Amino acid sequence: MSGTKKSPWIIHYDGSSCNGCDIEVLAALTPLYDAERFGVINTGNPKHADIFVVTGAINEQNKNVVKQIYDQMLEPKIVVACGACACGGGVYRECYNVSGGVDQVIPVDAYVSGCAIKPESLFDAIVAGVEILEQKRQALKKSNKAKPNISTKDKA
Repeated sequence: MSGTKKSPWIIHYDGSSCNGCDIEVLAALTPLYDAERFGVINTGNPKHADIFVVTGAINEQNKNVVKQIYDQMLEPKIVVACGACACGGGVYRECYNVSGGVDQVIPVDAYVSGCAIKPESLFDAIVAGVEILEQKRQALKKSNKAKPNISTKDKA
């Protein structure tokens, strides 16, 4: 990740899961894997986060929370679905209250398969997410330049 323009800050949310993927996400932050050496910071505030890491399936009780966290994040933003449950419902797919994976509620940019995921796979997804984040950032700059700048001085 040495070629990145910005260190990614992540926010992590656990939906309906067995917590296996959560343990691996937290393992990525421990001294063994040390995600902070790449500039990856775990934050609790959606307004500070660039990447939304979601583990676990989406159900009727948590889909509004996931949507609310996503909506609070500033543009551009990336969503990473971690584990079989977040990618498509996993072993909980047939449960009466499970809607499926994260992509049933919000758009997902990167998927990390596995049950449970490996911290190395999470790093790969974050690296891919940083690339997508930079592309979205450039597109956002272009769209902002295309908008006319209306000054209040011109109206007076």
